[in-house]
Amino acid sequence: MSTAGPPDTGNTRARGAIMQRIGAALGRTPTAGARSGAKSYIEAHAAGPRPAMPGDRVERFVLRSRMLASTVERIDTLSDIPAAVARYLDALVLPPALAGQRSRSGVCWPEFAGLEWNAAGLAIENRPTIGGDRLAITGCFCAIAETGTLVVTSGAGTPTASTLLPDTHVAVVRADRIVAGMEDAFALLRREHDMLPRAVNLISGPSRTGDIEQTIVLGAHGPFRMHVLLLPARTAAS
Repeated sequence: MSTAGPPDTGNTRARGAIMQRIGAALGRTPTAGARSGAKSYIEAHAAGPRPAMPGDRVERFVLRSRMLASTVERIDTLSDIPAAVARYLDALVLPPALAGQRSRSGVCWPEFAGLEWNAAGLAIENRPTIGGDRLAITGCFCAIAETGTLVVTSGAGTPTASTLLPDTHVAVVRADRIVAGMEDAFALLRREHDMLPRAVNLISGPSRTGDIEQTIVLGAHGPFRMHVLLLPARTAAS
């Protein structure tokens, strides 16, 4: 749910230095005019044909998310998140071998650190995952209605490992951050970021593979479960 731009970290500066050296070697020193020209070209470039999109992007996103084996719950406010996470965990149907491993501890992004996790019976730490955590609660930069996809950008306040390593990923999405298609997501990135983050991850449901006998297996390269908490559009009060 976070939309903050990338901080000026050592990695960002190092990348800039590398790109400057490459540009100098090619005789192409980047200038503000060149960047402006590239931006104008992108904005003026005709988009390719796109499928028709239903008028309600939120409903489309919910439908596509569920088709991808995600679960979705609508909530009213940020303060509802801990109780919603607790309900989701309590309702999980786990195989007998894992029934005793139902975890009520995990990690969250900094924007959710101040929520009343303890009151919901959860032990949630504000930190990036270090690999052994089974649950993570994150936001996203935006979501794509056409494919039920979350767009997650890397940054100090948006550690992407938390979306990739735990068994269960709970993602908080604002209705007004749901765009129609992939093209709209990247247009939003260009509008809100002076420089693209080091990584832009597109997450469409739980991790899966069909490599073995073409049988779909969840949790192959990331979370077994994806649960979306859908918040209303942001208002001045929220």
